[in-house]
Amino acid sequence: MAQISPRVLALLVAASVASLHADTKKSVEDQRVDLIRGLLSEYATVKAPLPQSKKPLEFNSDGTYDRSKWDAAGKEFGPAARVGDLIQVTGIDIQKERLILILNGGMKNPKGGGGFWSHVDVSVGGPMQPVKQQNTNAPAGTTMAILFKGAIGDVTAADIKTMVKTVLDFDKQSATQNYIDTVPPEIKKAIVDKKPIEGMDRDQILLALGRPIRKSRETKDGVEFEDWIYGIPPGRMTFVTFAGPKVVRIKETYAGLGGTIAETGAPPQ
Repeated sequence: MAQISPRVLALLVAASVASLHADTKKSVEDQRVDLIRGLLSEYATVKAPLPQSKKPLEFNSDGTYDRSKWDAAGKEFGPAARVGDLIQVTGIDIQKERLILILNGGMKNPKGGGGFWSHVDVSVGGPMQPVKQQNTNAPAGTTMAILFKGAIGDVTAADIKTMVKTVLDFDKQSATQNYIDTVPPEIKKAIVDKKPIEGMDRDQILLALGRPIRKSRETKDGVEFEDWIYGIPPGRMTFVTFAGPKVVRIKETYAGLGGTIAETGAPPQ
């Protein structure tokens, strides 16, 4: 058997270590992406009273928590959400031994404005600003700190949702239905009928039509318009135009082969 020189052996070891570090870094980044994609902007139905709190409400990864501390926070600062309310994850902070969920922007400053957590970046692997809170029927916001026994490990977004299910129900059907029940009747009908109407916001359009095939933006007279485009030629095309957060125009057309377009008129209201 041919012997390997010390220099070659050292190079092989160095290459193996570098590969291991690269795989570990990729694994951490993949986990971060999974947690952000799986949790950020998600809606949940509240299953137990959520108090407002200056400090994150501690919740153990085994599903237990000190109810007396939560009750004390509620008596001092008031409720953030009641049982049955819909609440949204507007930010997350991934740390070594805990993961913080920022709900409805966190506890608001008593003097007005956003909460402290509305200014915290999502950590681990690069900054990401928390999302803007959308329509929910919870009266306020708060934060939860999910505590792990040691390092956070390779936990996934699905794992987190299972851990907190006694407090937050992330089931899509129940959370979505809860949200739909909070919107005006005409918006609710549009979502159920999957027909966009003027006045809807982006979340409502996503519920009605799903994600667009393409988006485009332009500015006219100082106003920024964004088109969400649905459909693939040849066939029916729907253009949903936003000015700011709301839909201001809907146009349906039929796109034929070669790019020819014929308008079909506005969708029925």
